[in-house]
Amino acid sequence: MKAPQFWYEPYSWKATFLLPFGYLYSLLTLLRRNFGKPEKYSCFTICIGNLNVGGTGKTPITIALAHHFLEKGLKVHIVSRGYKGKFQGTFLVNPRKHKSEEVGDEPLLMSEFTSVWVSNKRRNGIAAAEKAGAQVVLLDDGFQDPSFYKDISILVVDGKNGFGNKKCMPAGPLRENISQGFERADAVIIVGKSLYEFDAFPKHLKIIYSKIKPIETGMNWKEGQYLAFAGIADPNKFFATLRSLGANLIDCVPLSDHQKLTKSILKRLESKAKRAHAQLVTTEKDAVRLPSSFRKKVLSLPIRIEFDDENELEKLFNV
Repeated sequence: MKAPQFWYEPYSWKATFLLPFGYLYSLLTLLRRNFGKPEKYSCFTICIGNLNVGGTGKTPITIALAHHFLEKGLKVHIVSRGYKGKFQGTFLVNPRKHKSEEVGDEPLLMSEFTSVWVSNKRRNGIAAAEKAGAQVVLLDDGFQDPSFYKDISILVVDGKNGFGNKKCMPAGPLRENISQGFERADAVIIVGKSLYEFDAFPKHLKIIYSKIKPIETGMNWKEGQYLAFAGIADPNKFFATLRSLGANLIDCVPLSDHQKLTKSILKRLESKAKRAHAQLVTTEKDAVRLPSSFRKKVLSLPIRIEFDDENELEKLFNV
C-alpha cells in the first residue's frame, strides 16, 4: 500500500472527513494496550517500533543495535513477526535454507547478521530466544503490542516525513496518538536530516540522530548506466542515494512495499534494462526476495545506519 499524499499535507478535506475514523482507530489501540497482560523475561528486551504505519527505518536501526551489543560480546537475538511470510509458529531463520516468501524479507536480511526468530506471537519468539541463550532480544516492531514487557522502547521516525499530519489512520499515517506513544517510549531515533518541523519532545525522551550511509564496496557508480527498482516504503530515498553516489539512472521503477517480484515484473525490468544497455540495481531488502536464478543479474546497494553520537546509545542502554 502506498501512503496517500494527504497524510503529509497540513490541511486536507480528506483528512478532516476521515478524522472520526482516526479517533476510533486510536481508541481501539488504547483499549488493546490497556487490556494486555505483558509477559516479563529475564533477557534484556528492547523494542524498536514506530508511531507511523509503513517504513521508518526500523530494520536498519535493528541491525545497527545488534552490532552495538555484539561488539560488547553479548548474545543478541532478533524477534520479528515475519511480515508477509507464509510460515506460521515460532522458528529460527536459516538464511541458507529459508526464502523470503516463507519468513519475510526483513527477517531473512537480518539473519545475515545475528540469530533471528520469526513468530506470529512475539512473546513466543522472545521465550524461544531466551531459551536459546539470548542476553539481549531486539524486537523489530511491536511498540503497540501489549503482550510482552519492554525494558527499553525506541521509536524510529523519518526526519523528512516525521509524523505527517499527526492524525491516526485512515486520516493520517499514525497508529496511535503521539502524546500517548511518547509516554511509553524511552527514546526517539530520527533517521536522516530533520526537515520535518517536530514539536518539542517530552524531557524524558532521549533524542538520537542518525543517517543512512551506503557501504563502500569498491563499486564505481559513476561508470555505466543503471536501471533502479525498489519495493520499500519510500523508493525515492533509494534512488536519491544512488544519485548521490554519482550513478547515472536511466530509469527508476518504484514498487509497493514488500511487493512480490513476479516473473512478469522481473522479465519487464530485464527487458527494459537490456534495451537501455543498463545494469539492474536494487536494495538489499529487495535483493533477498529475488529468485536465486535472477539474483546474479542484479546489483544491490548495502546501507547501514550511522549514529551522530554513539555515546547516546551508551547512555540509553547502560549495559
